[in-house]
Amino acid sequence: MLIVMKKTATDEDLSQVMQALTDLNLDFHQSTGAERTILGVIGDTEKVDLALLRALPGVLEVFKIPKEQE
Repeated sequence: MLIVMKKTATDEDLSQVMQALTDLNLDFHQSTGAERTILGVIGDTEKVDLALLRALPGVLEVFKIPKEQE
């Protein structure tokens, strides 16, 4: 799963998103560029409510990574 933060997201917004992921027992890697911050989420994201994450302050979009067909 990828979470893209808005350009206007504050450090507090980012902290809230990271805490929400931690509360869901998910790990993440942060990538901060000149314009955006992206969180690559690791763990069992199958049952995560994307609407809840999208509703957090500072979140622009949440993308699920599709599973590979075996």
